[in-house]
Amino acid sequence: MSIAPLFTGRFVELAGADFASARLGQDFVRAEVGAGEVRDLLTWSALNHILSTHQLVAPQLRLFRDGSQVPVARYTRSDGMHGGGDRQVLLPDALYRELRGGASMVLDSIDQLHPPIAAAADDLMRLVHELVQVNLYLVWGENQGFDTHWDDHDTVIVQLAGSKHWTVHGPGRRYPMKVDTDHDHGPPDTVVWQGTLNPGDVIHVPRGWWHAVRGTGEMSMHLTFGFTRRTGIDWASWVVEQLYDEELFRQDLPRFAAPEQRREHEDELVRTLTKALTAHRPTDFLASRDRRFPRRPEINLPWPVNFERPADRAMVEVTALLELTVEPADPAGGEAVVATVAGKSFRFAAVMAPMLRLLAEQRSVSVARLRAEAGELGPERFGAALELLLQQHLVVLRD
Repeated sequence: MSIAPLFTGRFVELAGADFASARLGQDFVRAEVGAGEVRDLLTWSALNHILSTHQLVAPQLRLFRDGSQVPVARYTRSDGMHGGGDRQVLLPDALYRELRGGASMVLDSIDQLHPPIAAAADDLMRLVHELVQVNLYLVWGENQGFDTHWDDHDTVIVQLAGSKHWTVHGPGRRYPMKVDTDHDHGPPDTVVWQGTLNPGDVIHVPRGWWHAVRGTGEMSMHLTFGFTRRTGIDWASWVVEQLYDEELFRQDLPRFAAPEQRREHEDELVRTLTKALTAHRPTDFLASRDRRFPRRPEINLPWPVNFERPADRAMVEVTALLELTVEPADPAGGEAVVATVAGKSFRFAAVMAPMLRLLAEQRSVSVARLRAEAGELGPERFGAALELLLQQHLVVLRD
């Protein structure tokens, strides 16, 4: 869905061009992007449609009150109409009752259910180069849904409607992880920021920073965009994967060999590991991940199956979440180009290069402009080229 970029646009303008390089994961950041910038991310009508038409129960949809999860049986029932009666469905009146009583509703992965939020998640992925999941939080009243806590991933919070009071304490243990050696740490005595978020306010809370959230007495609806950044542990694990190519590392350790033979084997392991660490730098690891960054699996029927010429006003968008690279198949020159996305390469005739490069540069281009700047492709060959890109899921059409 084509919307104004929330994060790479207005948020970065306010947070600073150095947000990704200097502040991401390091500092608490607050920006007032404005209610108008976030209003269309999720309307009440859209939320009601999602709740009414999807099978949303625990663990994707949960209710919390005073730090504890509300028993699912209090607001769902088994639907005996679907064989076996084991499918749970929401009870509207029971859901309303729990929300009136101060329960907080959490809906995980709402980016998979609503295109405007998916588009915002895509935009954030292009900023942070990590996969993003978006959860919705909805509450009425002054209750605190969760105790003071820290998250094992970075978050960006977008206040959509109403207001909520936040207290951010900062980190206890620096850079704590989900799998870690120390989970016995508490919040610092200091408060980094305390205040109320209103519609259009956006904050970044780094991984491991303790915080508490409570209602202000009115309704509050916000989105939490969560993502896990790569660490030195991830790089080291990637280097270990490269060692499968080394016969020495596939060998059994000579536990029962003579001491001198064991030392020789250990020394050779250390030398080979050191060589691998030198040859596979963190920059190489991150570049490898970026090349394999997935495409959003969006279905775009009917064009890839039954192609008909789209209207000139229709938009052609690349499916690559990060970037579509277009390079000559032969650096010395030739009659083909290679387009790469999500770790997969596609070979095309060189005559398609202008069309592919325009898409790689602009990401979203109207059919009229794409055809006009398609170089030597005539109308018939342009249609065939566009059909091919659609069939390979390199692009989608927005009619």
